[in-house]
Amino acid sequence: MTENTSKYVLTFRQARADDLPRLLELLADDTLGKNREGVGSEDPVYRAAFDRIASDANQYLLVAELQQEVIGMLQLTFIPGLSRRGATRALIEAVRIASALRGNGYGSDLIREAIRIAQERGCSLVQLTSDRQRQQAHRFYTALGFTDSHIGFKLNLTQH
Repeated sequence: MTENTSKYVLTFRQARADDLPRLLELLADDTLGKNREGVGSEDPVYRAAFDRIASDANQYLLVAELQQEVIGMLQLTFIPGLSRRGATRALIEAVRIASALRGNGYGSDLIREAIRIAQERGCSLVQLTSDRQRQQAHRFYTALGFTDSHIGFKLNLTQH
């Protein structure tokens, strides 16, 4: 548990299957996500994806709750590797805080909890990527101690 600037206590836990509709809402409650996610969708691809994540020991869907309501999420992927003397990395993806609650410190608390989990799992590095359009997010991550150290590339295989 972490306390931030509000009078309420933010709690964290691993996502459950019954959180899926809310997680989809959070993913779509975003400038980039609103056009690519199926909020409220009964599309079985989301349930299948959730089940794959939940059954993979190297995946962790972290949710943040405020007064027993899910207000934030992120996905942690643990990547064992040979580089850096066999180091395990944690990759942070899909960071979301409900838009009405942004700016209250909840995102910082969520990232700190992800870092704590990564340390607990023996990771020596936490990394993330952020879309170039998200300038405010870049400032947010920098303020948390992340450095802009790499150039990222992607290849969309659905259009190939």
